[in-house]
Amino acid sequence: MTQGNGPGPELTREERARYGRHATLAEVGLEGQRRLKGARVLIVGAGGLGCPAALYLAAAGIGTLGIVDFDAVEVSNLQRQVAHGTSTLGRPKLDSLRARLADLNPHVEVVPHAVRLTRENALDVIRGYDVVIDGTDNFPTRYLVNDACVLLGKPNVYGSILRFEGQASVFDATRGPCYRCVFPAPPPPGAVPNCAEAGVLGVLPGVIGALQATEAIKLVLGAPETLVGRLVLYDAWTLRFRELTLRKDPDCPVCGERPTIRELVDYEVFCGTLPEEGTRIAIAGDVTVRDLKSMRDRGDRFVLLDVREPAELQLASLPDVVNIPLAMVPLRVGELDPKRPTVVMCHSGRRSALAVRWLREHGFEDVHNLAGGIDAYAREIDPAVPRY
Repeated sequence: MTQGNGPGPELTREERARYGRHATLAEVGLEGQRRLKGARVLIVGAGGLGCPAALYLAAAGIGTLGIVDFDAVEVSNLQRQVAHGTSTLGRPKLDSLRARLADLNPHVEVVPHAVRLTRENALDVIRGYDVVIDGTDNFPTRYLVNDACVLLGKPNVYGSILRFEGQASVFDATRGPCYRCVFPAPPPPGAVPNCAEAGVLGVLPGVIGALQATEAIKLVLGAPETLVGRLVLYDAWTLRFRELTLRKDPDCPVCGERPTIRELVDYEVFCGTLPEEGTRIAIAGDVTVRDLKSMRDRGDRFVLLDVREPAELQLASLPDVVNIPLAMVPLRVGELDPKRPTVVMCHSGRRSALAVRWLREHGFEDVHNLAGGIDAYAREIDPAVPRY
Protein backbone atom coordinates (compact mmCIF):
# COMPACT_ATOMS: atom_id res chain seq x y z
CA MET A 1 0.00 0.00 0.00
CA THR A 2 3.06 2.29 0.24
CA GLN A 3 4.63 4.30 -2.53
CA GLY A 4 1.33 5.65 -3.88
CA ASN A 5 -0.43 2.38 -4.75
CA GLY A 6 -4.05 2.45 -5.88
CA PRO A 7 -6.81 3.80 -3.64
CA GLY A 8 -8.17 1.68 -0.84
CA PRO A 9 -11.73 1.00 0.29
CA GLU A 10 -14.52 3.55 -0.05
CA LEU A 11 -15.14 6.03 2.76
CA THR A 12 -18.40 6.10 4.66
CA ARG A 13 -20.31 9.36 5.07
CA GLU A 14 -19.14 9.64 8.68
CA GLU A 15 -15.53 9.09 7.59
CA ARG A 16 -15.81 11.79 4.93
CA ALA A 17 -16.93 14.21 7.63
CA ARG A 18 -14.25 13.06 10.09
CA TYR A 19 -11.39 13.47 7.60
CA GLY A 20 -12.68 16.64 5.99
CA ARG A 21 -9.51 18.62 6.74
CA HIS A 22 -7.53 15.97 4.88
CA ALA A 23 -9.90 16.03 1.93
CA THR A 24 -9.18 19.72 1.35
CA LEU A 25 -5.44 19.06 1.01
CA ALA A 26 -4.54 18.50 -2.63
CA GLU A 27 -1.72 16.15 -1.57
CA VAL A 28 -4.21 13.92 0.28
CA GLY A 29 -7.80 14.38 -0.90
CA LEU A 30 -10.40 11.62 -0.83
CA GLU A 31 -8.21 9.27 -2.85
CA GLY A 32 -5.32 9.66 -0.41
CA GLN A 33 -7.67 9.16 2.50
CA ARG A 34 -8.79 5.89 0.95
CA ARG A 35 -5.14 4.85 0.76
CA LEU A 36 -4.78 5.62 4.46
CA LYS A 37 -7.87 3.55 5.22
CA GLY A 38 -6.46 0.60 3.30
CA ALA A 39 -3.01 0.83 4.89
CA ARG A 40 -1.58 -1.47 7.55
CA VAL A 41 1.01 0.06 9.89
CA LEU A 42 2.84 -1.80 12.66
CA ILE A 43 4.10 0.07 15.73
CA VAL A 44 6.73 -1.77 17.76
CA GLY A 45 6.39 -0.51 21.32
CA ALA A 46 3.49 1.19 23.11
CA GLY A 47 5.71 3.56 25.08
CA GLY A 48 7.04 7.07 24.66
CA LEU A 49 7.33 6.97 20.88
CA GLY A 50 4.59 4.47 20.16
CA CYS A 51 1.89 6.38 22.04
CA PRO A 52 1.98 9.66 20.04
CA ALA A 53 2.59 7.80 16.79
CA ALA A 54 -0.42 5.57 17.40
CA LEU A 55 -2.67 8.47 18.41
CA TYR A 56 -1.91 10.51 15.32
CA LEU A 57 -2.06 7.56 12.94
CA ALA A 58 -5.42 6.51 14.34
CA ALA A 59 -6.70 10.07 14.12
CA ALA A 60 -5.46 10.24 10.52
CA GLY A 61 -7.50 7.19 9.56
CA ILE A 62 -4.89 4.47 9.07
CA GLY A 63 -7.18 1.47 8.58
CA THR A 64 -5.19 -1.14 10.51
CA LEU A 65 -2.76 -0.44 13.34
CA GLY A 66 -0.74 -3.33 14.72
CA ILE A 67 0.83 -2.76 18.14
CA VAL A 68 3.61 -4.92 19.58
CA ASP A 69 4.08 -4.67 23.34
CA PHE A 70 4.12 -6.92 26.41
CA ASP A 71 4.62 -4.42 29.28
CA ALA A 72 2.17 -3.07 31.86
CA VAL A 73 1.53 0.61 32.59
CA GLU A 74 3.68 1.97 35.44
CA VAL A 75 3.39 5.33 37.15
CA SER A 76 6.80 6.42 35.82
CA ASN A 77 5.46 5.99 32.26
CA LEU A 78 2.83 8.68 32.62
CA GLN A 79 5.31 11.58 32.37
CA ARG A 80 5.64 10.93 28.62
CA GLN A 81 3.45 7.99 27.48
CA VAL A 82 0.40 10.14 26.92
CA ALA A 83 -2.01 7.45 25.70
CA HIS A 84 -2.03 5.85 29.16
CA GLY A 85 -3.46 7.28 32.37
CA THR A 86 -3.74 6.86 36.09
CA SER A 87 -6.82 4.70 35.64
CA THR A 88 -4.85 2.19 33.56
CA LEU A 89 -1.95 1.66 35.98
CA GLY A 90 -1.09 -2.02 36.16
CA ARG A 91 -3.00 -2.89 33.00
CA PRO A 92 -1.20 -4.15 29.89
CA LYS A 93 -0.14 -1.23 27.72
CA LEU A 94 -1.79 -2.95 24.78
CA ASP A 95 -5.18 -2.85 26.52
CA SER A 96 -4.71 0.75 27.64
CA LEU A 97 -3.65 1.98 24.21
CA ARG A 98 -6.27 -0.06 22.40
CA ALA A 99 -9.06 1.47 24.50
CA ARG A 100 -7.73 4.98 23.92
CA LEU A 101 -7.52 4.46 20.16
CA ALA A 102 -11.01 2.99 20.01
CA ASP A 103 -12.35 6.13 21.68
CA LEU A 104 -10.31 8.37 19.38
CA ASN A 105 -11.36 6.66 16.15
CA PRO A 106 -13.64 3.59 16.16
CA HIS A 107 -13.08 3.15 12.40
CA VAL A 108 -9.50 1.97 12.97
CA GLU A 109 -8.83 -1.73 13.54
CA VAL A 110 -6.20 -2.23 16.24
CA VAL A 111 -4.39 -5.57 16.09
CA PRO A 112 -2.59 -6.39 19.37
CA HIS A 113 0.60 -8.45 19.39
CA ALA A 114 1.22 -9.22 23.06
CA VAL A 115 4.67 -10.68 22.50
CA ARG A 116 8.32 -9.80 22.83
CA LEU A 117 9.58 -9.42 19.27
CA THR A 118 12.27 -12.06 18.67
CA ARG A 119 14.09 -13.61 15.76
CA GLU A 120 11.61 -16.51 15.95
CA ASN A 121 8.47 -14.38 15.44
CA ALA A 122 9.58 -11.05 13.92
CA LEU A 123 9.18 -12.03 10.26
CA ASP A 124 5.72 -13.47 10.85
CA VAL A 125 4.57 -10.38 12.76
CA ILE A 126 6.00 -7.80 10.35
CA ARG A 127 5.13 -9.58 7.10
CA GLY A 128 1.47 -8.52 7.15
CA TYR A 129 2.13 -4.76 7.35
CA ASP A 130 3.03 -2.06 4.84
CA VAL A 131 5.07 0.23 7.11
CA VAL A 132 6.84 -0.43 10.42
CA ILE A 133 7.38 2.23 13.10
CA ASP A 134 10.26 1.44 15.45
CA GLY A 135 9.32 2.76 18.88
CA THR A 136 11.77 0.54 20.77
CA ASP A 137 14.28 1.59 23.40
CA ASN A 138 16.99 -1.07 23.14
CA PHE A 139 19.61 -2.01 20.58
CA PRO A 140 18.79 -5.72 20.12
CA THR A 141 15.23 -4.95 19.04
CA ARG A 142 16.34 -2.06 16.80
CA TYR A 143 18.68 -4.31 14.86
CA LEU A 144 16.05 -7.05 14.81
CA VAL A 145 13.40 -4.68 13.38
CA ASN A 146 15.86 -3.34 10.83
CA ASP A 147 16.98 -6.73 9.58
CA ALA A 148 13.44 -8.09 9.40
CA CYS A 149 12.31 -5.03 7.42
CA VAL A 150 15.23 -5.39 5.01
CA LEU A 151 14.57 -9.09 4.47
CA LEU A 152 10.87 -8.39 3.86
CA GLY A 153 11.35 -5.20 1.83
CA LYS A 154 9.43 -3.00 4.31
CA PRO A 155 10.16 0.65 5.19
CA ASN A 156 11.28 1.14 8.79
CA VAL A 157 10.39 4.51 10.36
CA TYR A 158 13.06 5.00 13.00
CA GLY A 159 13.00 7.13 16.13
CA SER A 160 15.24 7.44 19.16
CA ILE A 161 15.18 9.64 22.28
CA LEU A 162 17.44 10.34 25.27
CA ARG A 163 17.52 13.26 27.69
CA PHE A 164 16.73 16.30 25.48
CA GLU A 165 17.77 14.86 22.13
CA GLY A 166 15.90 12.84 19.54
CA GLN A 167 16.48 11.35 16.08
CA ALA A 168 14.21 10.30 13.25
CA SER A 169 14.70 8.76 9.82
CA VAL A 170 13.17 6.32 7.35
CA PHE A 171 15.29 3.27 6.61
CA ASP A 172 14.16 1.65 3.37
CA ALA A 173 16.78 -0.62 1.82
CA THR A 174 14.86 -0.74 -1.47
CA ARG A 175 15.61 2.97 -2.00
CA GLY A 176 18.31 4.00 0.45
CA PRO A 177 20.31 3.00 3.52
CA CYS A 178 19.15 0.77 6.33
CA TYR A 179 19.86 1.19 10.04
CA ARG A 180 23.00 -0.98 9.78
CA CYS A 181 24.41 1.24 7.02
CA VAL A 182 24.48 4.10 9.52
CA PHE A 183 25.12 2.12 12.71
CA PRO A 184 27.01 -1.03 11.62
CA ALA A 185 27.57 -2.20 15.19
CA PRO A 186 26.01 -1.31 18.54
CA PRO A 187 28.00 0.65 21.10
CA PRO A 188 29.89 -1.39 23.69
CA PRO A 189 27.65 -2.69 26.48
CA GLY A 190 27.02 0.03 29.06
CA ALA A 191 28.41 2.83 26.88
CA VAL A 192 24.99 4.36 26.25
CA PRO A 193 22.65 4.82 29.23
CA ASN A 194 18.96 4.08 28.83
CA CYS A 195 16.18 6.54 29.54
CA ALA A 196 15.75 5.24 33.08
CA GLU A 197 19.41 5.98 33.81
CA ALA A 198 19.82 9.27 31.91
CA GLY A 199 16.26 10.61 31.96
CA VAL A 200 14.15 12.01 29.13
CA LEU A 201 12.19 15.24 28.78
CA GLY A 202 8.54 14.22 28.76
CA VAL A 203 7.53 16.15 25.63
CA LEU A 204 10.49 14.91 23.57
CA PRO A 205 8.98 11.54 22.52
CA GLY A 206 5.84 13.44 21.50
CA VAL A 207 7.86 15.43 18.97
CA ILE A 208 9.77 12.44 17.60
CA GLY A 209 6.72 10.15 17.64
CA ALA A 210 4.76 12.75 15.69
CA LEU A 211 7.58 12.92 13.13
CA GLN A 212 7.42 9.14 12.79
CA ALA A 213 3.65 9.27 12.28
CA THR A 214 4.13 11.99 9.66
CA GLU A 215 6.62 9.88 7.72
CA ALA A 216 4.39 6.81 7.88
CA ILE A 217 1.47 8.79 6.44
CA LYS A 218 3.70 10.18 3.68
CA LEU A 219 4.92 6.70 2.81
CA VAL A 220 1.35 5.46 2.47
CA LEU A 221 0.43 8.47 0.33
CA GLY A 222 3.50 8.04 -1.89
CA ALA A 223 4.92 11.46 -1.04
CA PRO A 224 7.89 12.33 -3.28
CA GLU A 225 10.14 13.44 -0.41
CA THR A 226 10.51 11.51 2.84
CA LEU A 227 13.29 10.97 5.37
CA VAL A 228 14.82 8.17 3.30
CA GLY A 229 18.54 8.99 3.23
CA ARG A 230 18.16 11.73 5.84
CA LEU A 231 18.59 11.72 9.63
CA VAL A 232 16.86 14.50 11.57
CA LEU A 233 18.47 15.46 14.88
CA TYR A 234 16.41 17.44 17.37
CA ASP A 235 17.66 19.22 20.50
CA ALA A 236 14.67 20.15 22.63
CA TRP A 237 16.73 22.19 25.11
CA THR A 238 17.97 24.62 22.45
CA LEU A 239 15.00 23.99 20.12
CA ARG A 240 17.24 23.31 17.12
CA PHE A 241 16.85 20.86 14.28
CA ARG A 242 19.80 19.57 12.26
CA GLU A 243 19.88 17.15 9.36
CA LEU A 244 22.48 14.66 8.16
CA THR A 245 22.61 13.02 4.75
CA LEU A 246 22.83 9.24 4.94
CA ARG A 247 24.23 6.97 2.25
CA LYS A 248 23.82 3.30 1.55
CA ASP A 249 26.84 1.22 2.56
CA PRO A 250 27.76 -1.17 -0.28
CA ASP A 251 29.42 -3.40 2.34
CA CYS A 252 26.39 -3.48 4.65
CA PRO A 253 26.01 -7.09 5.85
CA VAL A 254 22.23 -7.09 5.40
CA CYS A 255 21.44 -4.75 2.46
CA GLY A 256 24.81 -4.33 0.74
CA GLU A 257 26.07 -5.75 -2.51
CA ARG A 258 27.22 -9.02 -0.90
CA PRO A 259 24.99 -9.51 2.15
CA THR A 260 26.06 -12.02 4.77
CA ILE A 261 22.91 -11.76 6.89
CA ARG A 262 20.24 -13.76 5.09
CA GLU A 263 18.27 -14.71 8.17
CA LEU A 264 17.65 -13.18 11.57
CA VAL A 265 20.49 -13.72 14.05
CA ASP A 266 20.75 -13.76 17.85
CA TYR A 267 20.48 -10.05 18.61
CA GLU A 268 21.09 -10.37 22.32
CA VAL A 269 24.51 -11.79 21.54
CA PHE A 270 25.14 -9.38 18.65
CA CYS A 271 24.51 -6.41 20.94
CA GLY A 272 26.34 -7.91 23.90
CA THR A 273 23.30 -7.79 26.16
CA LEU A 274 24.57 -8.83 29.56
CA PRO A 275 23.05 -9.98 32.83
CA GLU A 276 23.00 -7.64 35.81
CA GLU A 277 26.42 -6.77 37.17
CA GLY A 278 27.71 -9.42 39.52
CA THR A 279 25.87 -12.34 37.95
CA ARG A 280 27.49 -15.12 36.02
CA ILE A 281 26.33 -17.24 33.10
CA ALA A 282 26.99 -20.89 33.82
CA ILE A 283 28.74 -22.64 30.92
CA ALA A 284 29.52 -26.33 31.25
CA GLY A 285 33.17 -27.08 30.59
CA ASP A 286 34.65 -23.73 31.63
CA VAL A 287 38.42 -23.46 31.25
CA THR A 288 40.22 -21.93 34.24
CA VAL A 289 43.14 -19.57 33.79
CA ARG A 290 45.45 -22.29 35.13
CA ASP A 291 44.07 -24.67 32.49
CA LEU A 292 44.79 -22.04 29.86
CA LYS A 293 48.39 -21.60 31.04
CA SER A 294 48.93 -25.37 30.93
CA MET A 295 47.49 -25.59 27.42
CA ARG A 296 49.79 -22.83 26.21
CA ASP A 297 52.83 -24.28 28.00
CA ARG A 298 52.19 -27.67 26.33
CA GLY A 299 51.82 -26.06 22.93
CA ASP A 300 48.27 -27.33 22.44
CA ARG A 301 46.71 -26.34 19.13
CA PHE A 302 43.63 -24.25 19.83
CA VAL A 303 42.17 -20.84 19.05
CA LEU A 304 42.11 -18.21 21.79
CA LEU A 305 39.24 -15.95 20.80
CA ASP A 306 39.14 -12.57 22.57
CA VAL A 307 35.69 -10.95 22.27
CA ARG A 308 36.60 -7.66 23.95
CA GLU A 309 36.61 -4.33 22.11
CA PRO A 310 39.88 -3.36 20.35
CA ALA A 311 40.44 -0.51 22.82
CA GLU A 312 40.43 -3.02 25.67
CA LEU A 313 43.20 -5.02 24.01
CA GLN A 314 45.35 -1.90 24.15
CA LEU A 315 44.91 -1.87 27.93
CA ALA A 316 45.71 -5.53 28.47
CA SER A 317 46.10 -8.51 26.16
CA LEU A 318 47.57 -11.94 25.72
CA PRO A 319 49.70 -12.97 22.74
CA ASP A 320 48.36 -14.86 19.75
CA VAL A 321 44.69 -14.12 20.21
CA VAL A 322 42.03 -13.76 17.53
CA ASN A 323 40.06 -10.59 18.28
CA ILE A 324 36.42 -10.49 17.21
CA PRO A 325 34.32 -8.18 19.41
CA LEU A 326 31.24 -9.87 20.84
CA ALA A 327 28.91 -7.69 18.79
CA MET A 328 30.54 -8.92 15.58
CA VAL A 329 30.72 -12.65 16.33
CA PRO A 330 27.48 -13.51 14.46
CA LEU A 331 28.71 -11.56 11.43
CA ARG A 332 32.31 -12.83 11.38
CA VAL A 333 31.72 -16.42 12.45
CA GLY A 334 33.01 -17.52 9.04
CA GLU A 335 36.52 -16.57 10.20
CA LEU A 336 36.42 -19.35 12.79
CA ASP A 337 36.78 -23.11 12.30
CA PRO A 338 33.98 -25.01 14.11
CA LYS A 339 36.13 -28.15 14.16
CA ARG A 340 39.08 -26.53 15.92
CA PRO A 341 39.22 -26.34 19.74
CA THR A 342 38.42 -22.77 20.82
CA VAL A 343 38.71 -20.94 24.13
CA VAL A 344 36.80 -17.68 24.37
CA MET A 345 37.90 -14.90 26.70
CA CYS A 346 36.88 -11.38 27.67
CA HIS A 347 37.49 -9.16 30.70
CA SER A 348 35.58 -11.12 33.34
CA GLY A 349 34.06 -14.14 31.57
CA ARG A 350 30.56 -12.71 31.10
CA ARG A 351 30.74 -11.59 27.47
CA SER A 352 32.73 -14.66 26.51
CA ALA A 353 30.04 -16.87 28.06
CA LEU A 354 27.48 -15.28 25.74
CA ALA A 355 29.76 -15.89 22.78
CA VAL A 356 30.27 -19.54 23.79
CA ARG A 357 26.53 -20.05 24.09
CA TRP A 358 25.96 -18.59 20.61
CA LEU A 359 28.81 -20.57 19.03
CA ARG A 360 27.53 -23.85 20.53
CA GLU A 361 24.09 -23.12 19.11
CA HIS A 362 25.69 -22.70 15.69
CA GLY A 363 27.73 -25.86 15.32
CA PHE A 364 30.81 -25.30 17.51
CA GLU A 365 31.19 -28.29 19.83
CA ASP A 366 34.72 -27.92 21.19
CA VAL A 367 34.39 -24.36 22.48
CA HIS A 368 34.92 -23.26 26.08
CA ASN A 369 34.70 -20.15 28.20
CA LEU A 370 37.69 -18.76 30.08
CA ALA A 371 36.29 -18.36 33.60
CA GLY A 372 37.18 -14.99 35.09
CA GLY A 373 38.64 -13.68 31.83
CA ILE A 374 41.85 -11.76 31.49
CA ASP A 375 41.26 -10.16 34.89
CA ALA A 376 41.58 -13.57 36.57
CA TYR A 377 44.64 -14.31 34.41
CA ALA A 378 46.31 -11.13 35.68
CA ARG A 379 45.44 -11.96 39.29
CA GLU A 380 46.36 -15.63 39.33
CA ILE A 381 48.88 -16.23 36.55
CA ASP A 382 50.76 -13.16 35.36
CA PRO A 383 50.77 -9.98 37.45
CA ALA A 384 52.57 -8.21 34.60
CA VAL A 385 49.27 -8.15 32.70
CA PRO A 386 47.64 -4.81 33.57
CA ARG A 387 44.27 -4.85 35.31
CA TYR A 388 41.52 -2.38 34.46
